[in-house]
Amino acid sequence: MHIGEPKTGTTFLQRAMWGNRARLAGQGVVLPGYKRQDHSRASRDLREAERPDSDPADPWIGEWDVLVGQALQAPQAAVISDEVLAACTPEQADRAVRSLLSAEVHVILALRDFATLLPAEWQETVKTRGTASWEEWLSTVIDVESVAADRRLSRFWSFHDTLASLDMWSRHIPPDQVHVITMPRQGQPDELWTRFASVLGVDPGSIELTGLRSNSSLGLGETEFLRLLNQELPEDVPYWFYTRYIKHLLAHNVLDARSRRERLVLPPDREAWAGQQSEALVTGLRESKFHIVGDLDELLARPAAGRYLAPADEPAEHVLGAAVAATAAMAEQMYREKYPAPRQRKEWRGLRVKASELEWTILNGPWIKRVLRSGSRIRAVRRLRVAIWRLLMHPTRLPGQLQASHVDLDDLAESDA
Repeated sequence: MHIGEPKTGTTFLQRAMWGNRARLAGQGVVLPGYKRQDHSRASRDLREAERPDSDPADPWIGEWDVLVGQALQAPQAAVISDEVLAACTPEQADRAVRSLLSAEVHVILALRDFATLLPAEWQETVKTRGTASWEEWLSTVIDVESVAADRRLSRFWSFHDTLASLDMWSRHIPPDQVHVITMPRQGQPDELWTRFASVLGVDPGSIELTGLRSNSSLGLGETEFLRLLNQELPEDVPYWFYTRYIKHLLAHNVLDARSRRERLVLPPDREAWAGQQSEALVTGLRESKFHIVGDLDELLARPAAGRYLAPADEPAEHVLGAAVAATAAMAEQMYREKYPAPRQRKEWRGLRVKASELEWTILNGPWIKRVLRSGSRIRAVRRLRVAIWRLLMHPTRLPGQLQASHVDLDDLAESDA
């Protein structure tokens, strides 16, 4: 189980795995589910996340048991990856580990230094409808929540109270089966993948990383625009709508692509606190018996170079530019949804592919998938979904056969998305 932490290259690692699903299967590592979102849905079920009635997504009750059932079909190894698992309560983490104990359970947690983590997390908060300014948010996290009796009740510390989280997730497994990966400085994605692959036991060079990118930070002007937009949004706009159109469409697809200017860093008066937190974390990890992958010194905070610039000080024209780009993107999206482009006819891909597509449609087409998800409260339905996945994804084939079955593992999974 790869449980996080958020903002430690998890998006990049997940894209690397799902983009190379057949190659991983050829080395004995199976990804349960049909696409990356299935792991997110299972995580929501495990964490008992609420689902508003207006949310068009299918219900996720029962999804954890389905994903675990699929993972346990793997002949050698399976990977469950969702960074929000780091926010589980002790009871939820206990259930997660116990549900997999018929296999050998390993837990992977990636970390980065506090000096770069805090700016990344504030921006992520803004991308999830936050309205607090950078300095206000820092004050809450550092001055209030970090000294609270149970700081894991806060969003930031539920993800990043690292030593408490590792203690919680390691209660039922040996410490050498808990792997702590340090995030390389300067965001070197290839080195991060090499470290992650070493835990999976796969050849890092066999995985194609070209074109993959991490969930990078926004510019200061883009972040400030998004924060101001959040302040003006009516409260009755549901979170699922915000996630779909504001976070993914505007923040990830439009604002993230704009050119960078200043990089957000800690204010000078907060650097000492970040240094103390980093040193305490490194000391705790050195004294633990967990498997450390990388260099713990990479977790020590470094003073920022150059002058400090607050997001609120960003020139108005930079914020305006972000607003214009976002407005244009939203207008285009509304047009595409109202007047969708005609579907292109698929090229003929042979009888074998056509047979696989027909099998997929019958067993896991949109209608049957919706019906099965809605009935997943029932244990028999969850078992049926595991059996269907096993039939479609063929996890019990020999590694060589899995590698050859590229259409089953990649093309059809993409069509399901």
